[in-house]
Amino acid sequence: MTDTQSALDAVSNSNTVQNISQGPMAEKAKEQANKTSNEFSNVAASRQIPDQKTATGQNLTHYHSMFYNILSWENPRVSGIAYASIVTFIFFTRYVPVLKYFFKASYMILGIVAAAEIAGKLIFERGLASQMRPRKYYTIPRQNLEAALEDVEQLINFFVIEFQRIVFAENVYATVAAFTSALIAYFLVKFVPKWGIALIATSVVFFVPLVYIQNRELIDGHLNNASNVINQQATQVRDLAAQHTGRAGEVAKSTMSQYSAKAQDLIGQAKNKTTGTTSSDSTTASSNGPASTGTTSTGLSSEPLNTSSTNGIKREDFPSAPQESFPAAPSAEPIRRTEVPTDPMPQTLPAQ
Repeated sequence: MTDTQSALDAVSNSNTVQNISQGPMAEKAKEQANKTSNEFSNVAASRQIPDQKTATGQNLTHYHSMFYNILSWENPRVSGIAYASIVTFIFFTRYVPVLKYFFKASYMILGIVAAAEIAGKLIFERGLASQMRPRKYYTIPRQNLEAALEDVEQLINFFVIEFQRIVFAENVYATVAAFTSALIAYFLVKFVPKWGIALIATSVVFFVPLVYIQNRELIDGHLNNASNVINQQATQVRDLAAQHTGRAGEVAKSTMSQYSAKAQDLIGQAKNKTTGTTSSDSTTASSNGPASTGTTSTGLSSEPLNTSSTNGIKREDFPSAPQESFPAAPSAEPIRRTEVPTDPMPQTLPAQ
């Protein structure tokens, strides 16, 4: 033991080890390690509920702040490590049969434990696995479990809130970006495997914000120009729609006025025709009264009707009156009186 310790001390005190441990590379590594540790501390400290609220007035989760910190590359080492970890996990699940190795390790460990327990009871009358059993089984403290469940709840609510904000267009640019991503994924899923889509999605989520941050002024300028063009086109469309609507209203109003005037003219003409016909009929009736000659005993004229027209209505349009007199009603026959005897019953009955 003493010889081993002395050998280790000799190696650690050698010039080569001292140059490596205290050289520029070691100092650089320590510096990067300290910066990485500080960035992880910054990300952990950023897990605070932001002051920004949703359009409905609800509070966001602390995962909004943390994911924004990671995806905005405010701490580039943490963002790079997160991206590399996700990509490694995707390739690991793609090329390593995790489920197969899990079941293989399970049956091997359980088989060794069972064999050791049985062999110990047969040989030493005491099982080997039972000798390694702890005095008290490990349990998860309630505080730790509640904290973990709270984090899980916040994580689930993060995705639920963001999904609703995208669906209900709280930020129209995010909705358009989600639409574009879904459309591209719809066509990619036909010939790209699932792990490839996951890799593409991860790269887009991490690098699109980085590209935007690096070229924020240029992208914002183009977005503002596009917004101005869209607003101008929308204004022109609204003006044209208002003009066409006004013209259509004027045309409809003038058309209704014309049809109303025509309807009034037709009603006036019909009234005039009706008045002329009534006056003509009254004149004809007075000229063909009982004082005129050539009438029958019933008061009807035997002369034919005048064929002259009055206000466009001709006499021939009406049927002629009958020339014969009405037949007399038949005389009723007198009712004959039949005498009824006053005492129809005999006074005496015949003798028996």
